[in-house]
Amino acid sequence: MTTSEGLETVLGPALAGALEKKGYTSLTPVQQAILDPSLAERDLRITSQTGSGKTVAIGLAVRDLVVRDASPMAGLGAPHVLVVTPTRELAKQVEEELSWLFAPLKAKVASVTGGASYRDERRALGAGPAVLVGTPGRLLDHLTKGSINPIRLAAVVLDEADRMLDLGFKDDLEAILAYAPDEHRTHLMSATFPREVRALADAVQTDPAMVEGTPIGVANTDIEHVIHLVDPKQRLDAIVNLLLATPDAPSLVFARTRADVAEITRLLALAGFTVSSLSGEMDQPERNRALAAFKRGDLHALVATDVAARGIDVQDIGRVIHAEPPNDPDTYTHRSGRTGRAGRKGTSSVLAPPMALNRTISLLRRARVRYRVEGVPTASDIRATAEARLFDELTKTDGGTEPDERAWALAKRLEEGGETTRTIARLLSRAKLRGPTEPREVRSITAPQERGAQPRDERGDDGPRPLRGERGGNWVRFRISWGSAHGADPRRVLAMVCRRGAVRGHEVGAITVERAYSLVEIAGPVADAFAKTTAEPDPRDPRVNVWRDTGAAGGPSPVPAARTSRPRVDVEVPAARASRPRIQDEVPSARVSKPRLHDAPPPAHRSLHDAPPPARVSKPLHDAPPARASRPRLHDAPPPPRPRPHVHDAPAARPGTGKFARGTGARSHTPVDRPPPRGPKKPHRKGQDRPGGDVPPKRRP
Repeated sequence: MTTSEGLETVLGPALAGALEKKGYTSLTPVQQAILDPSLAERDLRITSQTGSGKTVAIGLAVRDLVVRDASPMAGLGAPHVLVVTPTRELAKQVEEELSWLFAPLKAKVASVTGGASYRDERRALGAGPAVLVGTPGRLLDHLTKGSINPIRLAAVVLDEADRMLDLGFKDDLEAILAYAPDEHRTHLMSATFPREVRALADAVQTDPAMVEGTPIGVANTDIEHVIHLVDPKQRLDAIVNLLLATPDAPSLVFARTRADVAEITRLLALAGFTVSSLSGEMDQPERNRALAAFKRGDLHALVATDVAARGIDVQDIGRVIHAEPPNDPDTYTHRSGRTGRAGRKGTSSVLAPPMALNRTISLLRRARVRYRVEGVPTASDIRATAEARLFDELTKTDGGTEPDERAWALAKRLEEGGETTRTIARLLSRAKLRGPTEPREVRSITAPQERGAQPRDERGDDGPRPLRGERGGNWVRFRISWGSAHGADPRRVLAMVCRRGAVRGHEVGAITVERAYSLVEIAGPVADAFAKTTAEPDPRDPRVNVWRDTGAAGGPSPVPAARTSRPRVDVEVPAARASRPRIQDEVPSARVSKPRLHDAPPPAHRSLHDAPPPARVSKPLHDAPPARASRPRLHDAPPPPRPRPHVHDAPAARPGTGKFARGTGARSHTPVDRPPPRGPKKPHRKGQDRPGGDVPPKRRP
């Protein structure tokens, strides 16, 4: 099956023509294994190394289901095949690969992924795709809402099943499979088949068949696996040198967390590299642009996390750099499989500190790969390699790029002008000898000679290290805008300084945590590098700034000393704090004589709400009149010495007073010391006036 006639005989003219159009003249082992006639009606467990053509193998496994019924159901998505992938990038890759494969069959392929527009996806589903690719969450969402009709679903393919289980999609996968008809097929594809994947396969497959393009656990022989021993604080320098060592092919840098991805991307961009990042927190359009630029070769490197890098199918990746060793061999297998694809050679470089060498060796042994341990390429090695590469390119007679007429004419003029050597040197200094940045000087660490021995530094610098806080030696003090009021303590400050400044613990001296800031001493040999590294904002907390302290190490800080005469609430006086290091101790003497604004006022001071001064007692401004002091208001309770007046006592106690005085016909304005009657007053009747003027109301029985 190595000729086009053999492909047409097995696959038919349509699929054979699609493969030939893409440049394929033969099938890979996993693709050949899929075509076994005995596997036509069985569930498959397909395993093969990364980069071996598993995506095309998916299409070949379901090719008979795609052409079963080419007429789509009007207005409703009812696919024949459902392909479930763990990431958006992998879903897009599968969609692109199957689209050109099934284009001669007039079978449409669509995808639904998180972060995409629901309106666009519904429009694509309405066109009636024969194959639908998507991520678990979005597929289950469309199935629940009825956008996808599973009535014609004949096969469900779980691609990268191990990664989907790692991401916690087991419940979603089971829910998706519950929508499929009973007669459907279930295919699982993965580079590794751990115990969890086998348990899932046993639960969802019936009479499965194992298809091995390469035996399980056999590594890709086109990939070189190298462990580079690196000083932890020179991790960025090591990445820079590795990128400069392979300038002709883009590199993929793996980091463990999103924060590490952002930090490495920022530092590489500052070094002069064209670099982009890929992580789960990015929007889908931004992720698509970064991946498209990487595929075009516009980037020196792409920095990504494990999950985001699944589905990156770029055949020209020359090197995969692991910024730190991964946690398990399956993750390493998937990471390193991004290079060495489609028969090309690649290198997988693991940056490991000396103390993690044994763990990294055990990891690669469990991944069943052959490896070697060596140091990071030095600056002299990188310069020598670049010079040799440029010399070969300029002096190559066969297969080299021939200059055009303008270049020939200019070269002749330069030769006739004399000083040919100087002219060539000037051209070379402006040519490829000058890369994005100069190579870094890295510390060379040799591998141990025997098992269990620890690596040694070639400088001979393996003696006892100074203890943190020792006053001997040269120390430079730095100020950090992070104090106890913000949650800082010595332990957290030490961790932040080592991470952000790329220094080790024994290179950090005394740590003093104040309320609004902290003081940290850094060893003199690394102080300049620490200042340069911490000059840029921290992606994790841009509000925390680090700068050199203007005072001498161990002496008083100039900022608090300038505020000794006028202490603030949030600034402590150094003189008062010398014998009392903690903030919660007794109040310094400097604050006793001059209280703060919110303290209690002294006896000589009177606030606005204090009692009025003696001068105002004799002549108050708003005192009530004396007459009202003995007369209660209407709603006040009567004073105890005076009994409450009854309504019938009024005429006898105060004759001639009331609402109507007898014989006057005029209304009296003298108030009556009794509460008003509860019910409505009856009108006055003629000729029934009594002494006292008021007509008493009738009592109700």
